[in-house]
Amino acid sequence: MKKDVEEEFADFVRGVSPRLLTSAWMLSGDPHVAEELVQESLVRVYVHWRRAKADNPLAYTRRVLVNLHTDRWRKRRREVLTDTVPEIDPSPGHGQRVDLALDLVRALHALPRRERECVVLRHYLDLSEKDTAATLGVAVGTVKSSTSRGLAALRAALTQGEPNHV
Repeated sequence: MKKDVEEEFADFVRGVSPRLLTSAWMLSGDPHVAEELVQESLVRVYVHWRRAKADNPLAYTRRVLVNLHTDRWRKRRREVLTDTVPEIDPSPGHGQRVDLALDLVRALHALPRRERECVVLRHYLDLSEKDTAATLGVAVGTVKSSTSRGLAALRAALTQGEPNHV
């Protein structure tokens, strides 16, 4: 790649990396996985930079990020049988309130993959229903229903244990 094109890509990386990292963290729920997703996304975009920059490089990079997350999820979703029951985490709120951002990330991570992706793309990245559908490769109706279910589940998870909440 030519020096000016490499500088252009480096400027792009500096500008979008923090937002991509936060998006990946919200999708995966793990900061280390998020870093890996962002790095791999940027590597793939670098290889196809001429094509990506011609249209909308941020949208192209987001699509790569979501696809990588989906691929990772598919590879790791194998069921593991054990003979022990996992311990249940006690809910926060016994005299201390856990930071709402961490609660939100935990609640997002508890959502099914499609609902989590829709909620993050629609409400964190502020994409339209049409853009979210294009990014995920699904119908607009799927985005609407998945977002609605995801938001309802988040509301329930985040208001659970809060007294006098309407």
